[in-house]
Amino acid sequence: MVPLPHSLMAVTLIAISILCPSRVQSIGVNWGTTASHPLPPSNVVELLKLNKITKLKLFDSNPQILEALSGSAIDVTVGIPNSALRTLNSSVKSAESWVHDNLTRYLSGRTRIEYIAVGDEPFLQRYGSQFYPFVVGAAINIEAALIRAKLSNKVKIVIPCSFDAFQSESGLPSKGHFRPDINKTMTQVLNFLAKTRSPFFVNISPFLSYYQNKNISLDFALFKETAHPHHDGRRLYKNSLELSYDTLITALTVAGFPNIDIVISQIGWPTDGAPNATVSNAEIFTKGLLDYFHNRKGSPLRPRVMPLEIYIYTLLDEDQRNITAGSFERHWGLFTFDGQVKYQVDFSQTTKGLVNAESVEYFASRWCVVNNNINMSNASGRAMEACTNADCTALSPGSSCFNLSWPGNVSYAFNSYYQQHDQSADSCDFGGLGMITTVDPSVGSCRFNVELKASFSDFLRGSKFDFSLILLVVTVWLFLDRV
Repeated sequence: MVPLPHSLMAVTLIAISILCPSRVQSIGVNWGTTASHPLPPSNVVELLKLNKITKLKLFDSNPQILEALSGSAIDVTVGIPNSALRTLNSSVKSAESWVHDNLTRYLSGRTRIEYIAVGDEPFLQRYGSQFYPFVVGAAINIEAALIRAKLSNKVKIVIPCSFDAFQSESGLPSKGHFRPDINKTMTQVLNFLAKTRSPFFVNISPFLSYYQNKNISLDFALFKETAHPHHDGRRLYKNSLELSYDTLITALTVAGFPNIDIVISQIGWPTDGAPNATVSNAEIFTKGLLDYFHNRKGSPLRPRVMPLEIYIYTLLDEDQRNITAGSFERHWGLFTFDGQVKYQVDFSQTTKGLVNAESVEYFASRWCVVNNNINMSNASGRAMEACTNADCTALSPGSSCFNLSWPGNVSYAFNSYYQQHDQSADSCDFGGLGMITTVDPSVGSCRFNVELKASFSDFLRGSKFDFSLILLVVTVWLFLDRV
C-alpha cells in the first residue's frame, strides 16, 4: 500500500473533522446540598425530569439522593469528598468498602452511575498540598475495588481539575501549563486517565477569571460580540471560555496528552453576592454558553472538536457554602434554593425554557423584622451576631440587598437567622429588638426568604464553622452601621 503524501493526509484529516465533528454528548448540571434547608431529593429529581436534564454531577454519594435517582434515566457522577482521600489512598479495603456502600447497591437498584469523581477540586490552589498528594493513590485503589466488584467496565473514575490548576503568566493560551507545584501529580493523573480510558474533568470559570483578572473584560466573559478580542499569534479569541480552554489544551499538550477527551465539569455565572453577579448577567452568560456549544465551533486549537459533556454550575443556590472566595459562592444556581427559575434559557434543544419545582413545602408565611418602636441603639450589633450564624451574603457590596436602608438591613439579618432556625419564636428575640410579622418585607430584588420544611440533619452529615464568615460579618457590620 502506497502511503499518502503528508499534504494529502492533512487535507483528509481536516475533511474528516469537518464531516464528523466531535459532539457534546449532553449538557448536565451540578447539584450540591450545602444548604440549611435543602430541597428534598424527590423534589429535585422531579425538577430534573421536568426540565429534561439527563446528566447530573454530585459532590458526594448521599444515599437518599441516590435512592431518589433510581429508575430516573439520569446519568450520575458521584463524588468522593476531599476528606476521604487520605484514607482511600492508604487502604484498598477502605476503597472496597466505599465501592460497596456507595456504588454496588445503587447500581443494582437502577441508579445509573456513570463516573466517580475522586475529590472535589483537590488541586485548588488555596488548599495547598492538603489533598492532591492522595488523589492518585485513592483513584488507583478505587479502580482496584471496581475491578474486584466487576464494575470497571460500567463506571469510570475521574479527578476534577480546578480552574486555577493551569495557567499562563502572559495570558496567552500558547504559553499554558499546569502549576509547577502540582505538575508531577498531574502527570500521574493523566497517565491514570489514559490507562483507564477516562476523560479529563476540568472546571472552567469565566466569572472568576473576570473577577480576579483586570485583563478580562465583562463583555469578553459574557460572550458578547462587542468584546475586544484577544490575540495569540494568528489565533483570535472572542471570549473567556475559549481563552481558558485553549490554555488547558496547551497544558495537556506540554504534559504529553494532547488528545485526551475533556469534560467541562463546572461552568456557570453567579446571580448575587458581588458586583456583576446578577440575574441578568447570568442569563446572558448561560445563553451565550449554550449557543456556543450548540453551534459546535470548538476553539482555535481544537476547531469543531467539542468537550464530551458540560455541567452547569450549579442547579440550586446553597446558603451554607464556604465563602472564602467571595459571597457569590452561595448564589450559583440556575434555580433559587427552593427550585424556582431565576431566568429563562433553552437548556436543551428539545425544551422551551425552564420550569419551577413542584409541590414545594415551606414554613408559614412569617418573617422576623426589627421592632422600630423600642430603643435600637444595639440593633447593628445584634444584626452582626445574626449574620455570624445565618446567610447575609445578599447584604454584601454590589449584592441584591446592598441598597437596603437602615434598619431594613437589620431586618434582613434577623429574618435570615429566624428562617435558618426553623422560625422558632426565640430565634426572633434579639434582646427584644425582633418581632414576627405576616407582611412580606421584601423590597424590589431583595428577597426576604421563607425557608423550606426540611431538616438540616436529614440530608447533611453535619457542618463546621465557616471562618470565611468572619470577613463577611465585618463587611456587613460596616454596612449595617450606615445611616
